[in-house]
Amino acid sequence: MSPPEPSASVWAVIAGGGTAGHVNPGLAVAQALVRSGHRPEEIHFVGSDRGVEHTLVPAAGFELTTLPGRGLQRRLTWQNVPSAWGMAQAVAQAGRLLRRLQPSVVLGVGGYASVPCALAARRLGIPVVVAEQNAAPGMANRLSGRWARACAVSFPDTKLPRAVVTGNPVRDEVQAIDRASHRAAARAALGVDDHRRLVAVVSGSLGAARVNRAAFEAARYWADRDDLAVHHVVGRRDWRELADLRPDLAGAPLQYRAVEYEHDMGRVYAAADLMVGRAGATSVAELAVVALPSVLVPLPSAPGDHQTANAARLARAGGAVLVPDADMDGARLVAEVDALMGESGRLEAMGQRAGQLGRRDADRAVAELLEEHAGVPRIRRRRRRE
Repeated sequence: MSPPEPSASVWAVIAGGGTAGHVNPGLAVAQALVRSGHRPEEIHFVGSDRGVEHTLVPAAGFELTTLPGRGLQRRLTWQNVPSAWGMAQAVAQAGRLLRRLQPSVVLGVGGYASVPCALAARRLGIPVVVAEQNAAPGMANRLSGRWARACAVSFPDTKLPRAVVTGNPVRDEVQAIDRASHRAAARAALGVDDHRRLVAVVSGSLGAARVNRAAFEAARYWADRDDLAVHHVVGRRDWRELADLRPDLAGAPLQYRAVEYEHDMGRVYAAADLMVGRAGATSVAELAVVALPSVLVPLPSAPGDHQTANAARLARAGGAVLVPDADMDGARLVAEVDALMGESGRLEAMGQRAGQLGRRDADRAVAELLEEHAGVPRIRRRRRRE
């Protein structure tokens, strides 16, 4: 699609996306820029035509342009031929967009669309800043980081040039959570009895089959527990594909609730005593910000095994337990949860240690980095018409 005409002069372009783990940090930074005095129309997002930014960015009140194409495979395959052509088209389109918008700075948040924008910005002399959410950086940010003025990273040992530790920006609604004061209202909204411990199992927007199967088995094992509740977010794909495995525990002492998708994760964070799920960068950052203990099961196919690196940071600090995907089943989940809940004060101590890694000011820190490196656009107009 052709880029829309901006409604006003643009100060920053935020490029990247594909998944909420890339888009939400970008939105958090954009909101921090608005709080610091920039108008929403001065911030323009660029994403892919396949990503979740289609809905998330306009819903947040920012303009979005999408680029054609898809990322290259990390192996030799004929699929990379059309992908390379699509990338060339995306770079050309990004160049035309940046010439028209003339931003003072480009922020790359990872994902396919960040690369063509960073390449075009480099050619046009526009400063680039990279924001990396994971402990192990993705391929897009490793490439863009080579010529970035600075790389905002979430962990001190992230291997990117000119790294500045800012933390991973999280949404305003997550930053506002105070588990102590919001707990009672959140548990009432979820229908959880006061005397029960609440385990939240969250498998992402699509699902995580290994985690979901383990949770189904564990719920059956816990069926007679009247001191426990389980709030299970199954995910849209697994809700259909694993429908026959979901337990029917109506009338059982255990309070078990399975939902396809969770629209209010803030409420779940405030209500839960323990979280079980994958170790995406945004999930780990949010768990740290709200000081919620967790059992993390990293996705084994994540590029560069970055989810294991994310989980390991929280586990080393004592805020989480890391269980490899291959080891996770119902029996292992029961054993881990029962051990954590059976030791007096263990969950509370884990929450405190997780909270020590939380950065509620990460959005502001990245915004300040953009202000520091932004320049006056020095784009030379081409004589030929683009």
